[in-house]
Amino acid sequence: MRYQLPAVSFVRDFADQGGLLSYGSDEADAYRKAATYVDEILKGAKAANLSVQQPTKFQLAINVRTAKALGLCAAIGARSRRRGD
Repeated sequence: MRYQLPAVSFVRDFADQGGLLSYGSDEADAYRKAATYVDEILKGAKAANLSVQQPTKFQLAINVRTAKALGLCAAIGARSRRRGD
């Protein structure tokens, strides 16, 4: 909060550690998808024949404490979890 500049990252821990917000793919989902690649390769599939997968789950995390300190209004839906409040 030294310079009071809002910052955004794609890593969830950023918002958990004091950053304003993070928005990025769900890491746990990416690891599960990677495990399916490993499974297919171990079963004998050629890596070159496996399809490329894009992330389908994303996470938005807003640090309410940081938003308030910056004087920003953060509208948080009923379904989201509040962190840092």
